[in-house]
Amino acid sequence: MDFPLGTGTVAVDLSDREVTVATPTGGEAVDVREAATTAVANPHGSPLSARVDPDATVAIVVTDVTRATPDDVLLDVLLDELQRIGVAREQVSVILGLGLHRPMTDGEIEDALGEHADLAENHDPDATVEAGTVEGCPIELNETVAAVDTVLATGMVEPHQYAGFSGGAKTVVIGAGGESQIRYSHGPEMLGRDGVRLGRIENNPFREFVDEAGDVVGLDFSLNVTHGPAGIMGASAGDPRAVVADLAGTAREALSVEVSEKYDAVVAGVGAPKDANLYQATRAATYVALGANNPLREGGRLVVPAALPEGAGEGTGEQRFYEWLSTADSAAELYEEMAQGYEPGAQRAFVVARVLREYDLWVTNSQHPAVVEDCLMHAAETVEDAIEPGSSVLVVPDALNTLLV
Repeated sequence: MDFPLGTGTVAVDLSDREVTVATPTGGEAVDVREAATTAVANPHGSPLSARVDPDATVAIVVTDVTRATPDDVLLDVLLDELQRIGVAREQVSVILGLGLHRPMTDGEIEDALGEHADLAENHDPDATVEAGTVEGCPIELNETVAAVDTVLATGMVEPHQYAGFSGGAKTVVIGAGGESQIRYSHGPEMLGRDGVRLGRIENNPFREFVDEAGDVVGLDFSLNVTHGPAGIMGASAGDPRAVVADLAGTAREALSVEVSEKYDAVVAGVGAPKDANLYQATRAATYVALGANNPLREGGRLVVPAALPEGAGEGTGEQRFYEWLSTADSAAELYEEMAQGYEPGAQRAFVVARVLREYDLWVTNSQHPAVVEDCLMHAAETVEDAIEPGSSVLVVPDALNTLLV
Protein backbone atom coordinates (compact mmCIF):
# COMPACT_ATOMS: atom_id res chain seq x y z
CA MET A 1 0.00 0.00 0.00
CA ASP A 2 1.03 3.61 -0.51
CA PHE A 3 1.36 6.26 2.21
CA PRO A 4 1.62 10.02 1.73
CA LEU A 5 5.17 11.36 2.01
CA GLY A 6 5.82 14.99 1.19
CA THR A 7 4.01 15.79 -2.04
CA GLY A 8 4.29 12.16 -3.18
CA THR A 9 3.86 8.69 -1.73
CA VAL A 10 5.96 5.82 -0.41
CA ALA A 11 5.16 2.13 -0.95
CA VAL A 12 4.89 0.01 2.20
CA ASP A 13 4.63 -3.78 2.45
CA LEU A 14 2.79 -4.95 5.58
CA SER A 15 1.89 -8.40 4.25
CA ASP A 16 3.34 -10.18 7.30
CA ARG A 17 1.18 -8.11 9.71
CA GLU A 18 -2.53 -8.24 10.41
CA VAL A 19 -3.75 -5.00 8.85
CA THR A 20 -6.99 -3.03 9.18
CA VAL A 21 -7.41 0.17 7.20
CA ALA A 22 -9.41 3.11 8.58
CA THR A 23 -10.64 5.03 5.57
CA PRO A 24 -13.42 7.59 5.99
CA THR A 25 -16.12 7.88 3.36
CA GLY A 26 -14.47 11.12 2.33
CA GLY A 27 -17.50 12.99 1.08
CA GLU A 28 -17.66 14.47 -2.40
CA ALA A 29 -15.40 17.15 -3.83
CA VAL A 30 -16.83 20.47 -4.95
CA ASP A 31 -15.60 23.14 -7.32
CA VAL A 32 -13.87 25.55 -4.94
CA ARG A 33 -14.60 28.78 -6.79
CA GLU A 34 -18.24 27.90 -7.38
CA ALA A 35 -18.76 26.81 -3.77
CA ALA A 36 -17.00 29.90 -2.38
CA THR A 37 -18.93 32.27 -4.63
CA THR A 38 -22.22 30.66 -3.62
CA ALA A 39 -21.25 30.84 0.07
CA VAL A 40 -20.44 34.55 -0.13
CA ALA A 41 -23.72 35.21 -1.93
CA ASN A 42 -25.67 33.24 0.71
CA PRO A 43 -23.84 33.86 4.00
CA HIS A 44 -24.69 33.12 7.60
CA GLY A 45 -25.94 36.50 8.74
CA SER A 46 -25.95 39.69 6.71
CA PRO A 47 -24.16 39.89 3.34
CA LEU A 48 -20.75 41.45 2.93
CA SER A 49 -22.34 44.48 1.28
CA ALA A 50 -24.09 45.28 4.57
CA ARG A 51 -20.89 44.92 6.57
CA VAL A 52 -18.40 46.86 4.45
CA ASP A 53 -18.56 50.53 3.52
CA PRO A 54 -17.21 51.33 0.02
CA ASP A 55 -14.74 53.79 1.57
CA ALA A 56 -13.53 51.33 4.21
CA THR A 57 -10.03 49.99 4.57
CA VAL A 58 -10.07 46.19 4.71
CA ALA A 59 -7.69 43.54 6.05
CA ILE A 60 -8.06 39.93 4.92
CA VAL A 61 -6.20 37.43 7.11
CA VAL A 62 -5.37 34.22 5.24
CA THR A 63 -3.83 30.93 6.34
CA ASP A 64 -0.13 30.13 6.06
CA VAL A 65 1.88 27.39 4.42
CA THR A 66 0.95 24.86 7.15
CA ARG A 67 -2.67 24.77 5.92
CA ALA A 68 -3.77 23.31 2.59
CA THR A 69 -6.30 26.11 2.08
CA PRO A 70 -7.01 27.27 -1.50
CA ASP A 71 -6.38 30.86 -0.43
CA ASP A 72 -5.74 32.05 -3.98
CA VAL A 73 -9.31 31.19 -4.95
CA LEU A 74 -10.90 32.34 -1.68
CA LEU A 75 -9.04 35.65 -1.81
CA ASP A 76 -10.05 36.13 -5.43
CA VAL A 77 -13.72 35.57 -4.56
CA LEU A 78 -13.55 38.04 -1.65
CA LEU A 79 -11.75 40.68 -3.71
CA ASP A 80 -14.32 40.33 -6.50
CA GLU A 81 -17.13 40.85 -4.00
CA LEU A 82 -15.39 43.83 -2.43
CA GLN A 83 -14.89 45.37 -5.86
CA ARG A 84 -18.59 44.86 -6.61
CA ILE A 85 -19.40 46.72 -3.38
CA GLY A 86 -17.09 49.56 -4.41
CA VAL A 87 -13.98 48.77 -2.34
CA ALA A 88 -10.88 49.37 -4.47
CA ARG A 89 -8.00 46.89 -4.44
CA GLU A 90 -5.75 49.60 -3.01
CA GLN A 91 -7.92 49.70 0.12
CA VAL A 92 -7.18 46.04 0.91
CA SER A 93 -4.29 44.50 2.87
CA VAL A 94 -3.66 40.76 3.09
CA ILE A 95 -1.96 39.35 6.20
CA LEU A 96 -0.49 35.86 6.30
CA GLY A 97 -1.72 34.31 9.55
CA LEU A 98 1.53 32.80 10.79
CA GLY A 99 0.94 32.80 14.52
CA LEU A 100 4.41 31.81 15.75
CA HIS A 101 5.30 29.86 12.60
CA ARG A 102 8.14 31.00 10.36
CA PRO A 103 7.57 33.72 7.74
CA MET A 104 6.59 32.51 4.30
CA THR A 105 9.08 33.02 1.48
CA ASP A 106 8.30 35.11 -1.59
CA GLY A 107 7.97 31.92 -3.62
CA GLU A 108 5.57 30.36 -1.14
CA ILE A 109 3.46 33.53 -1.09
CA GLU A 110 3.26 33.55 -4.89
CA ASP A 111 2.30 29.87 -4.92
CA ALA A 112 -0.36 30.44 -2.26
CA LEU A 113 -1.91 33.69 -3.49
CA GLY A 114 -1.11 33.87 -7.18
CA GLU A 115 -1.79 37.26 -8.73
CA HIS A 116 -2.67 38.69 -5.31
CA ALA A 117 0.72 37.98 -3.74
CA ASP A 118 1.66 41.66 -4.00
CA LEU A 119 -1.00 42.52 -1.39
CA ALA A 120 0.41 40.17 1.24
CA GLU A 121 2.61 40.71 4.28
CA ASN A 122 3.87 38.19 6.81
CA HIS A 123 2.40 38.63 10.26
CA ASP A 124 4.93 39.73 12.87
CA PRO A 125 3.88 38.59 16.37
CA ASP A 126 6.14 41.26 17.86
CA ALA A 127 4.31 44.06 16.00
CA THR A 128 0.90 44.00 17.68
CA VAL A 129 -1.43 46.27 19.64
CA GLU A 130 -3.81 45.35 22.43
CA ALA A 131 -7.41 45.09 21.22
CA GLY A 132 -9.09 44.12 24.52
CA THR A 133 -9.24 41.22 26.94
CA VAL A 134 -10.96 37.83 27.24
CA GLU A 135 -10.96 35.92 30.55
CA GLY A 136 -8.44 38.47 31.79
CA CYS A 137 -6.05 37.71 28.93
CA PRO A 138 -4.88 40.66 26.78
CA ILE A 139 -5.76 40.08 23.14
CA GLU A 140 -2.95 41.32 20.89
CA LEU A 141 -3.62 42.00 17.22
CA ASN A 142 -1.45 42.58 14.17
CA GLU A 143 -0.91 46.33 13.70
CA THR A 144 -2.14 46.36 10.11
CA VAL A 145 -5.30 44.46 11.03
CA ALA A 146 -5.94 46.68 14.03
CA ALA A 147 -5.73 49.83 11.89
CA VAL A 148 -8.39 48.96 9.29
CA ASP A 149 -12.14 49.46 9.32
CA THR A 150 -13.18 45.92 8.37
CA VAL A 151 -11.58 42.53 9.08
CA LEU A 152 -12.21 39.45 6.93
CA ALA A 153 -10.61 36.01 7.06
CA THR A 154 -10.26 32.81 5.12
CA GLY A 155 -9.73 29.50 6.88
CA MET A 156 -9.73 25.72 6.81
CA VAL A 157 -12.25 23.94 9.05
CA GLU A 158 -10.43 20.69 9.76
CA PRO A 159 -10.02 18.51 12.87
CA HIS A 160 -7.92 20.36 15.45
CA GLN A 161 -6.40 18.98 18.65
CA TYR A 162 -7.58 21.87 20.85
CA ALA A 163 -10.24 23.86 19.00
CA GLY A 164 -12.13 20.74 17.94
CA PHE A 165 -12.08 22.12 14.42
CA SER A 166 -9.93 24.97 13.16
CA GLY A 167 -11.15 27.94 11.11
CA GLY A 168 -13.48 30.80 11.97
CA ALA A 169 -11.96 33.34 14.34
CA LYS A 170 -8.84 31.23 14.87
CA THR A 171 -7.28 32.48 11.63
CA VAL A 172 -7.19 36.03 13.04
CA VAL A 173 -6.93 35.49 16.81
CA ILE A 174 -4.04 33.02 16.62
CA GLY A 175 -2.73 33.58 13.09
CA ALA A 176 -2.59 37.39 13.37
CA GLY A 177 -2.26 37.57 17.15
CA GLY A 178 0.51 38.04 19.67
CA GLU A 179 2.14 35.82 22.25
CA SER A 180 -0.32 36.81 24.98
CA GLN A 181 -3.36 34.89 23.72
CA ILE A 182 -1.23 32.10 22.29
CA ARG A 183 0.39 31.62 25.70
CA TYR A 184 -2.98 31.64 27.45
CA SER A 185 -4.98 29.51 25.01
CA HIS A 186 -2.20 26.96 24.46
CA GLY A 187 -1.07 26.78 28.08
CA PRO A 188 -1.41 23.70 30.32
CA GLU A 189 -4.38 25.11 32.24
CA MET A 190 -6.47 25.62 29.10
CA LEU A 191 -5.41 22.39 27.42
CA GLY A 192 -6.30 20.47 30.58
CA ARG A 193 -9.90 21.69 30.70
CA ASP A 194 -12.79 19.32 30.04
CA GLY A 195 -14.09 19.62 26.51
CA VAL A 196 -10.81 20.71 24.91
CA ARG A 197 -10.31 17.94 22.41
CA LEU A 198 -10.23 16.88 18.79
CA GLY A 199 -13.49 17.06 16.85
CA ARG A 200 -15.52 18.93 19.49
CA ILE A 201 -16.68 22.55 19.16
CA GLU A 202 -19.68 22.45 21.50
CA ASN A 203 -18.79 23.25 25.14
CA ASN A 204 -15.12 23.44 24.19
CA PRO A 205 -13.37 26.12 26.32
CA PHE A 206 -10.60 26.63 23.76
CA ARG A 207 -13.09 27.17 20.95
CA GLU A 208 -15.15 29.50 23.14
CA PHE A 209 -12.08 31.58 24.01
CA VAL A 210 -11.10 31.93 20.36
CA ASP A 211 -14.63 32.89 19.35
CA GLU A 212 -14.89 35.54 22.08
CA ALA A 213 -11.49 36.90 21.09
CA GLY A 214 -12.75 37.06 17.52
CA ASP A 215 -15.49 39.40 18.72
CA VAL A 216 -12.87 41.54 20.48
CA VAL A 217 -10.65 41.90 17.40
CA GLY A 218 -13.67 42.72 15.26
CA LEU A 219 -13.68 39.86 12.77
CA ASP A 220 -16.57 40.81 10.51
CA PHE A 221 -16.82 37.96 7.99
CA SER A 222 -15.22 34.56 7.36
CA LEU A 223 -14.95 32.55 4.16
CA ASN A 224 -13.88 29.00 5.06
CA VAL A 225 -13.67 25.62 3.41
CA THR A 226 -13.37 22.06 4.67
CA HIS A 227 -11.57 19.17 3.04
CA GLY A 228 -11.19 15.41 3.10
CA PRO A 229 -9.76 12.59 1.00
CA ALA A 230 -11.87 13.62 -1.99
CA GLY A 231 -10.64 17.22 -1.86
CA ILE A 232 -12.45 20.39 -0.82
CA MET A 233 -15.89 19.27 0.35
CA GLY A 234 -17.64 22.56 0.96
CA ALA A 235 -17.45 26.29 1.61
CA SER A 236 -19.29 28.53 4.05
CA ALA A 237 -19.25 32.27 4.68
CA GLY A 238 -20.52 34.92 7.08
CA ASP A 239 -20.66 34.88 10.88
CA PRO A 240 -17.53 32.96 12.04
CA ARG A 241 -19.24 30.73 14.64
CA ALA A 242 -21.92 29.63 12.20
CA VAL A 243 -19.35 29.01 9.49
CA VAL A 244 -17.35 26.66 11.73
CA ALA A 245 -20.47 24.80 12.91
CA ASP A 246 -21.67 24.41 9.33
CA LEU A 247 -18.42 22.99 7.96
CA ALA A 248 -17.64 20.93 11.08
CA GLY A 249 -20.90 19.08 10.45
CA THR A 250 -19.84 18.37 6.87
CA ALA A 251 -16.41 17.22 8.04
CA ARG A 252 -17.69 14.93 10.80
CA GLU A 253 -20.01 13.13 8.42
CA ALA A 254 -17.24 12.61 5.88
CA LEU A 255 -14.28 11.87 8.17
CA SER A 256 -15.61 9.64 10.98
CA VAL A 257 -14.60 5.96 11.11
CA GLU A 258 -15.80 3.53 13.79
CA VAL A 259 -13.06 1.48 15.48
CA SER A 260 -13.95 -1.29 17.93
CA GLU A 261 -10.61 -3.08 18.53
CA LYS A 262 -7.19 -2.30 20.02
CA TYR A 263 -4.02 -2.61 17.95
CA ASP A 264 -0.30 -3.20 18.51
CA ALA A 265 0.56 -0.35 16.17
CA VAL A 266 -1.08 2.47 14.27
CA VAL A 267 0.47 3.86 11.10
CA ALA A 268 -0.68 7.48 10.78
CA GLY A 269 -0.24 9.12 7.39
CA VAL A 270 0.29 12.87 7.13
CA GLY A 271 1.99 14.10 3.91
CA ALA A 272 2.53 17.69 2.77
CA PRO A 273 2.25 20.36 3.98
CA LYS A 274 2.11 18.95 7.52
CA ASP A 275 5.13 16.66 7.21
CA ALA A 276 7.46 19.57 6.39
CA ASN A 277 8.71 19.50 9.98
CA LEU A 278 8.49 17.39 13.11
CA TYR A 279 6.39 19.98 14.97
CA GLN A 280 3.57 19.64 12.46
CA ALA A 281 4.00 15.94 11.63
CA THR A 282 3.52 14.84 15.25
CA ARG A 283 -0.09 15.97 14.92
CA ALA A 284 -0.77 12.67 13.15
CA ALA A 285 0.26 10.73 16.26
CA THR A 286 -1.49 12.92 18.81
CA TYR A 287 -4.71 13.04 16.78
CA VAL A 288 -4.80 9.23 16.96
CA ALA A 289 -3.81 8.75 20.60
CA LEU A 290 -5.75 11.70 22.05
CA GLY A 291 -8.86 11.53 19.90
CA ALA A 292 -12.34 10.40 20.87
CA ASN A 293 -11.41 6.70 20.52
CA ASN A 294 -7.76 5.72 21.05
CA PRO A 295 -7.20 2.47 19.10
CA LEU A 296 -3.84 1.53 20.67
CA ARG A 297 -3.41 -1.26 23.16
CA GLU A 298 -1.31 -0.63 26.26
CA GLY A 299 2.33 -0.40 25.23
CA GLY A 300 1.48 0.01 21.55
CA ARG A 301 3.39 2.17 19.11
CA LEU A 302 2.61 4.96 16.69
CA VAL A 303 4.34 5.12 13.31
CA VAL A 304 4.38 8.28 11.20
CA PRO A 305 6.05 8.41 7.76
CA ALA A 306 7.18 12.04 7.35
CA ALA A 307 9.68 13.72 5.02
CA LEU A 308 10.72 16.53 7.44
CA PRO A 309 12.71 18.69 4.99
CA GLU A 310 12.72 21.46 7.64
CA GLY A 311 13.79 19.16 10.48
CA ALA A 312 12.05 20.19 13.70
CA GLY A 313 10.82 23.40 12.08
CA GLU A 314 12.13 26.92 11.64
CA GLY A 315 9.59 29.15 13.41
CA THR A 316 9.65 30.37 17.01
CA GLY A 317 7.10 27.79 18.11
CA GLU A 318 8.87 24.97 16.31
CA GLN A 319 12.21 25.85 17.88
CA ARG A 320 10.69 25.98 21.36
CA PHE A 321 9.13 22.57 20.68
CA TYR A 322 12.55 21.19 19.75
CA GLU A 323 14.32 22.75 22.73
CA TRP A 324 11.92 21.23 25.26
CA LEU A 325 11.97 17.75 23.76
CA SER A 326 15.66 17.60 22.89
CA THR A 327 16.78 18.59 26.40
CA ALA A 328 14.41 16.27 28.28
CA ASP A 329 15.51 13.05 29.95
CA SER A 330 12.11 11.37 29.75
CA ALA A 331 8.59 12.05 28.56
CA ALA A 332 7.17 11.67 32.06
CA GLU A 333 9.56 14.24 33.55
CA LEU A 334 9.01 16.59 30.62
CA TYR A 335 5.24 16.43 31.00
CA GLU A 336 5.39 17.19 34.70
CA GLU A 337 7.78 20.10 34.15
CA MET A 338 5.73 21.58 31.32
CA ALA A 339 2.52 21.25 33.35
CA GLN A 340 3.90 24.14 35.41
CA GLY A 341 3.97 26.39 32.33
CA TYR A 342 5.82 27.01 29.08
CA GLU A 343 6.35 29.60 26.35
CA PRO A 344 3.84 30.10 23.51
CA GLY A 345 4.49 27.63 20.72
CA ALA A 346 5.88 24.96 23.01
CA GLN A 347 2.45 23.42 23.58
CA ARG A 348 3.07 20.79 20.92
CA ALA A 349 5.94 19.43 23.02
CA PHE A 350 3.56 19.23 26.00
CA VAL A 351 0.96 17.30 23.99
CA VAL A 352 3.59 15.02 22.46
CA ALA A 353 5.05 14.32 25.90
CA ARG A 354 1.58 13.35 27.08
CA VAL A 355 1.46 10.68 24.37
CA LEU A 356 5.07 9.55 24.78
CA ARG A 357 4.43 8.72 28.43
CA GLU A 358 2.37 5.75 27.22
CA TYR A 359 3.45 4.96 23.67
CA ASP A 360 6.57 4.84 21.51
CA LEU A 361 6.48 7.12 18.49
CA TRP A 362 8.44 6.10 15.40
CA VAL A 363 9.03 8.56 12.57
CA THR A 364 10.12 6.91 9.33
CA ASN A 365 11.42 7.94 5.90
CA SER A 366 12.59 11.34 7.17
CA GLN A 367 15.44 13.50 5.96
CA HIS A 368 16.43 14.28 9.57
CA PRO A 369 16.44 11.08 11.66
CA ALA A 370 18.87 12.61 14.15
CA VAL A 371 16.36 15.36 14.96
CA VAL A 372 13.72 12.69 15.57
CA GLU A 373 16.02 10.77 17.92
CA ASP A 374 16.88 14.00 19.75
CA CYS A 375 13.20 14.45 20.61
CA LEU A 376 12.47 11.29 22.64
CA MET A 377 11.18 9.52 19.51
CA HIS A 378 12.54 6.71 17.35
CA ALA A 379 13.71 7.04 13.75
CA ALA A 380 13.56 4.26 11.17
CA GLU A 381 14.28 4.18 7.45
CA THR A 382 10.98 2.52 6.58
CA VAL A 383 7.58 1.81 8.07
CA GLU A 384 8.35 -1.90 7.88
CA ASP A 385 11.41 -1.39 10.09
CA ALA A 386 9.26 0.25 12.77
CA ILE A 387 6.66 -2.54 13.14
CA GLU A 388 7.37 -6.03 14.35
CA PRO A 389 6.20 -8.92 12.11
CA GLY A 390 2.96 -10.46 13.27
CA SER A 391 1.67 -7.24 14.83
CA SER A 392 -1.93 -6.16 14.53
CA VAL A 393 -1.84 -2.82 12.71
CA LEU A 394 -4.39 -0.11 12.14
CA VAL A 395 -3.54 1.95 9.08
CA VAL A 396 -4.91 5.50 9.03
CA PRO A 397 -3.79 6.82 5.62
CA ASP A 398 -4.85 10.42 6.34
CA ALA A 399 -4.64 10.79 10.12
CA LEU A 400 -5.28 14.55 10.17
CA ASN A 401 -8.54 14.09 8.30
CA THR A 402 -9.87 10.98 10.04
CA LEU A 403 -11.94 10.98 13.22
CA LEU A 404 -11.74 7.63 15.00
CA VAL A 405 -14.99 7.16 16.91
